[in-house]
Amino acid sequence: MIDAGELRRGWVLRIDGALYQIVSFQHQKIGRGSANVRLRLRDLRGGSTTDRTFQASRRFERVILDSHRVQFLYSDDAGYHFMDTETFDDMTLSAAAVGGAAKYMADSLELEVVAFEGSPIGVELPVTVDIEVLETEPGVRGDTATGATKQARMATGLTVQVPLFVNVGDVLRIDTRTGAYQTRA
Repeated sequence: MIDAGELRRGWVLRIDGALYQIVSFQHQKIGRGSANVRLRLRDLRGGSTTDRTFQASRRFERVILDSHRVQFLYSDDAGYHFMDTETFDDMTLSAAAVGGAAKYMADSLELEVVAFEGSPIGVELPVTVDIEVLETEPGVRGDTATGATKQARMATGLTVQVPLFVNVGDVLRIDTRTGAYQTRA
């Protein structure tokens, strides 16, 4: 059990039997009365985000999750299929468990599957991924001095703003935290 003053962003807590990850937290000291802690929590099983307020004296149960290194194989109607890189076992995760990470999952991408008590509940992407450009407009000569950008549709379906010199077939490095173009790979 941990106190409200020890909370950190990214930690996983068990509240009322459900698993929540802390997205953000704020300690509030009101002029009269006791202090409060406002937490923005993401439900790990459902994916929804909620704001909750607790008394600062409340204690929380911190949960440590297991993670396994896996390689993304393919996706179909049954879900997203992965292979454990150590045991070579196959596992399938639902679209709800993968969530927004699906936009960054190119073939053979290595990532972490997060599990609680042996059952997988989500994925953790690497900081950057390399994805091929499927569709973009050609850049116009002379527009490069302005730092102009254009939209590019990636092989995974993700749409990214890229510089004008990027062409179809280029492989780009994309930041998974922000969804922004970083460089050509």
